[in-house]
Amino acid sequence: MEFNDKHVMGLKDLLYRMADDLLILGHRNSEWTGLGPILEEDIAFSSMAQDKIGQSLALYEILQELGESDPDTVAFTRNAEQFHSCHLVEMPIGEYDFSLVRHFFFDHQSALRMEMLVDTVVEPLQMVARKFKGEIKYHTMHADTWLKQLAATEESRLRIQTAINESFSMALGMFESSDYEKELIEANIFGGEDELKAKWYETVSEKLMAFGYTIPSLDSEASNGGRKGQHTEYLQPLLDEMTEVFSIDPAADW
Repeated sequence: MEFNDKHVMGLKDLLYRMADDLLILGHRNSEWTGLGPILEEDIAFSSMAQDKIGQSLALYEILQELGESDPDTVAFTRNAEQFHSCHLVEMPIGEYDFSLVRHFFFDHQSALRMEMLVDTVVEPLQMVARKFKGEIKYHTMHADTWLKQLAATEESRLRIQTAINESFSMALGMFESSDYEKELIEANIFGGEDELKAKWYETVSEKLMAFGYTIPSLDSEASNGGRKGQHTEYLQPLLDEMTEVFSIDPAADW
């Protein structure tokens, strides 16, 4: 199938959503370095942060092949309103319960998104999706293990349940519809956010209930707007911090 302008615009929008989410959450997770509750978690969150930033780079490189600016320019010179990231990833790390629940929600979304993209007609995206699947497998295993363990005592279970309740609407914002959903689906680029959301909700509901938690309804109001450049107050300060080195030395590697 020949791609028209709308197909290409939809593909770019999809890539920006994915890459921006990964870059921002990678930076957020890196903030746990030196602060994790135990040394192993310090290492784990730092490693997962590094994976996410590497994945974002691969997606920005595909965008460059499609005529967008080079990865450093798109990662480090845009303002908040130019980012396509969802609200969930830009929130401060908070307490460890929030970061773990965000990790659980986001990485199961990411794993399922990559499963859908291994069949995309866009070969470079298909290739990175296959590669990312292996990395994300360990991220979801880590999240599942911790949420299961923390359901063992009343205090920790209640803290995780509160984090689930408070972050759920932001998690639904991961699936905010694109203006190009129809074009992405008809061109076999991506199966669409509604299909992904349904698969995600089935997966996380089954796991959370098995662990002993409850999950809000899929009909809950979503915290949308991030995909269209409408962000929380937390994103721009994060970008200012994230781009400090690049502003001083644009030739620095990342």
